[in-house]
Amino acid sequence: MGVVASPLDLDVAIVTGSSVNEGEDALSALVHLVGPDLEACNRVIISRMDSPVALIPQLAAHIVAAGGKRLRPLLTLAAAHLCGYPGHGGGARHVDLAACVEFIHTATLLHDDVVDESQLRRGLASANAVFGNKASVLVGDFLFARSFQLMVDDGSLRVLAILSKAAATIAEGEVLQLVTQNDLSTTEARYLEVIQGKTAALFAAACQIGAVVADRPEAEEAALAEYGMKLGIAFQLVDDALDYVADQATLGKTVGDDFREGKITLPVLTAYLAGDEAERAFWRRTVEDLEQTDSDLDRAMSLIASHGAIPVTLDRAQRFVQEAKQALMVFPDSSVRRALCGVADYTVQRLR
Repeated sequence: MGVVASPLDLDVAIVTGSSVNEGEDALSALVHLVGPDLEACNRVIISRMDSPVALIPQLAAHIVAAGGKRLRPLLTLAAAHLCGYPGHGGGARHVDLAACVEFIHTATLLHDDVVDESQLRRGLASANAVFGNKASVLVGDFLFARSFQLMVDDGSLRVLAILSKAAATIAEGEVLQLVTQNDLSTTEARYLEVIQGKTAALFAAACQIGAVVADRPEAEEAALAEYGMKLGIAFQLVDDALDYVADQATLGKTVGDDFREGKITLPVLTAYLAGDEAERAFWRRTVEDLEQTDSDLDRAMSLIASHGAIPVTLDRAQRFVQEAKQALMVFPDSSVRRALCGVADYTVQRLR
């Protein structure tokens, strides 16, 4: 299984994962604005991953140390700051709840990689590829349990209601994706329902609880939930497009995974509906019947390009980004609000 990261190594990896590459100014600004709280959140993550069952922290460390921008916990911390929550550092509610959000997200990643039989996660071997499917599922369950312990420790029934509902919605979204997989009769509305459940629900909850801990009015809760929901939809739209245009190093997973699994995404739906009968027959063979040859991915990418399916997807994402930014206009201008708007813009810039 290789060398297991020590707690100190893992702490460095988490902080590094929280940083961003040059040019990602909005994320850099957000990390800077909530930096001390993010470091406190990382410490909570490390401490709550601990277990006397050695395989649990080993496997959890593998996926956490793989990086990622910690976007969801960043949103919780930033939303609390936007709402004027006074707590800072270890022991503050928004810090513990940001760790809770990250545990929910990480648990879903572990389960998703097993379901999708993924071999890569953020450019490294996935946990299931290293430790096996059984261990990945069970450690995912452990992290879900840890997240609920953090919710209970917080003591707010409102927080518990929001995050537990999000956890259920994520599962529903994943099951709905399974139902629609390999089905080219899926409508765009149904597809959006899938990504709203499997991805955007946690974005929305992560933002909303920032208003809850600050004891803000329901209108501000709703505004932050709306921002998170629209941001999450845009984020997943771009992710789905990247599967057909990015290189493997940029994507962090094997290019074409969605195609090989027959996932119904907007680029595929757009190309399928715009295609002639021969092209539609190609999509039915490769996506519905999963009868694929080595050259079919290149053909799929060519058809998606020829019908402008990526610009269509980007346009949809941009609309959701504008709606996300508009939702924040109920808050006064501030560096945090500007950074959150910038993060929304960054979501679609990943595809440019």
